Amino acid sequence: MRNIQLNQIKNQSTWDVIIIGGGASGLGVAVDCASRGYRTLLLEAHDFAKGTSSRSTKLLHGGVRYLAQGDIALVKEALRERGRLLKNAAHLSQKQAFVIAEKNWWQAMYYTIGLTIYDFLAGHLSIGKTKYLHQNEVRARLKEMQPEKLRYGVCYYDGQFDDARLAINLAQTAIEQGACVLNYVRVTQLQKNAQGKISGVCCEDVLSGEMYDLQASCVVNATGVFANDIIHMDTPQADAHIIPSQGIHLVFDREFLSGEDALMVPKTSDGRVLFAVPWLGKVVVGTTDTLVKNVAYEPKALDEEIDFILNTVAEYFVKKPTRADVKSIFVGLRPLASPKQANQNTKSVSRSHQVEVGESQLVHIFGGKWTTYRQMAEDTVNTAIKHGLLIEKPCVTENLSIHGNTQDPISGSLKYYGSDAIAIQTWQNENADFAKKIHENYEYTFAQVAWAMQHEMAQTLEDVLARRIRLLFLDARAARDCSPDVAEFMAQQGGFSRDWISEQIQSFQLLCQQYILK
Repeated sequence: MRNIQLNQIKNQSTWDVIIIGGGASGLGVAVDCASRGYRTLLLEAHDFAKGTSSRSTKLLHGGVRYLAQGDIALVKEALRERGRLLKNAAHLSQKQAFVIAEKNWWQAMYYTIGLTIYDFLAGHLSIGKTKYLHQNEVRARLKEMQPEKLRYGVCYYDGQFDDARLAINLAQTAIEQGACVLNYVRVTQLQKNAQGKISGVCCEDVLSGEMYDLQASCVVNATGVFANDIIHMDTPQADAHIIPSQGIHLVFDREFLSGEDALMVPKTSDGRVLFAVPWLGKVVVGTTDTLVKNVAYEPKALDEEIDFILNTVAEYFVKKPTRADVKSIFVGLRPLASPKQANQNTKSVSRSHQVEVGESQLVHIFGGKWTTYRQMAEDTVNTAIKHGLLIEKPCVTENLSIHGNTQDPISGSLKYYGSDAIAIQTWQNENADFAKKIHENYEYTFAQVAWAMQHEMAQTLEDVLARRIRLLFLDARAARDCSPDVAEFMAQQGGFSRDWISEQIQSFQLLCQQYILK
């Protein structure tokens, strides 16, 4: 599949839009542009969603704490987009019940009133009604929690999804709409005309080393936390526009939260919100909000962040989780628009997105979050139109189905493939090797590995086990243990050498160490 996409830039050098970045923002812009009819090219230096976009808390939400901060416009926008995504990608998303437990009835009532307003702001796209919970109701729903913490409570609803799988499906959707979408193609230089305006990019296929010179009427910087790198490529002396904030997540077995309800702690010891959410058979607990100076594709958790989460959930869980209970730890960076005050902390920086056009006519999309990716894309393209970089065409993504969308997905490990699940099941039924599980404790099969290679542009062992199949994020030790077998299978399917197998295993197992908490 990647070779088909690669042939397009070999045979076509001029585009209407070139998008730099294959995370939530860039893929959203690619879908928007292609569906409007623009000749669209997206270039991602690594794999789709390799960075921040695969490391979220897996929530589609309006932002309860943004409501408390009085940012009504942001909450309404996010709730509207949450509702649309739940319809447009029903195979990847679903509503999730959250329970807030409180010791005082008046505090629980306060949250009930606030969250009722939250429901109201969602309008006809509301996904559930907030309910005040008495002691017996709270304790019945959160059996693994400390009884003394469960005197009163409130239940409300938000959305949940698989972030990396959504990114892959957005790439497929963009291609179906006519875009050319490529991973492992790195932009090395911005091209400018005699007037100093952006006219295209120079890029390199990271896998082959081949170079390309490409022209475009509009170039979009959608690189998230790495936006400053592209800004400095355009204007070396420019100030930073993005301030990165780090958030970590710990993953546990379901014994710590066996029910279907998620726990939401609205105010921790340092004022942050903490979630414990059922996800793909595990419990994801997070997150933190720590200012960091340097950005990396594999950021590392700080000991104080790990201790903060363990200590906080220990106040709620009957069984106190320890480092030994952590199945995986993953860290993401938030691409927050730079605060107006130098000493402003990241918790108070707006999560709203910003679209800017530089003097060179390079279009930038800053900030935002997964829930509002579609609106961010629409605003980005509309801004490019306003500045005369694209011919005006209407946005059509409000009700555009994402690849795989089905209102009746099958259950089990293939649920998140949506309409593609039938084809994968057929492969498993017809080929005994494809039907084998990649790890004895998980339902993932070699058919899914083959599908990732043939239909989802997976190029490496990490692409498969981290983002097409989420095993690295669910159980890092299991991912490490099955990696030799998966690498061997990939080599058979792709015709790769023994050296490729050795390099992939070594690289991936080294990566796994960062996801294993010692």
